[in-house]
Amino acid sequence: MKKFIADPSFWELFPSAAIGVLTVKDIDEAARLEPEQAAEVEALLKNANAAALNHLDEGVALSQNRPVAVWREAYQKFPTKKGVRCSIEALLKRVSKGDPVGSIAPTVDITNAISLKYALPIGAEDMDAFDGDLHLGVMAGGEDFLPIGADEPDPPRPGELAYYDAAGVVCRCWNWRDGKRTAVKDATTAEFIAMECVDPARMDDLKAALDELAGLLEKYTGAKVVSKGVVDNASREILIQE
Repeated sequence: MKKFIADPSFWELFPSAAIGVLTVKDIDEAARLEPEQAAEVEALLKNANAAALNHLDEGVALSQNRPVAVWREAYQKFPTKKGVRCSIEALLKRVSKGDPVGSIAPTVDITNAISLKYALPIGAEDMDAFDGDLHLGVMAGGEDFLPIGADEPDPPRPGELAYYDAAGVVCRCWNWRDGKRTAVKDATTAEFIAMECVDPARMDDLKAALDELAGLLEKYTGAKVVSKGVVDNASREILIQE
């Protein structure tokens, strides 16, 4: 059995945060959809790009829009590398500049569509690559971490927040950069998916996004839901793999 556990050190920084957790098995990362389903996913992503604009106020700087501002503020609560930004900011920035997020693969398109529609960051990891339980907590600094696309280790700073397991860091700066060891690949069949919320007013959005993502992955990628729930200060862990 494997669990996801948000450590006490996380809750000391973010007592009102919540993390939507979805784990699936039998997902087909290399799925080739029939034309009708492919058109449906394409429309889903197109509509989500348009819906993302609802989260942005016209004439207001991107950094001052609430879905971005709350993450800018969150990243100031722990040490980060200069210029680090939450993934949702990058997606909303593209939309705000008239550069819609394009199609990559069905699983990625579905995830991006939900992230855009609800303006929430979403990340996925290869759950079979985890060494024991997955945690989210404050790092001592220097833990093992090889970023995707890098040849040299890039360990976290002391006090940095990260996802980690017994072998090292899985994702640096909370939800900024994934590691190579647990990255999702075409051969991945079991995934841990997290969507984070630091805005207490948006907990209903988090739950709706989690439910919608689960349904879409089941419908289009053959995924079977293993675990689905929200980790918060009152319920700090969840079983993710039996």
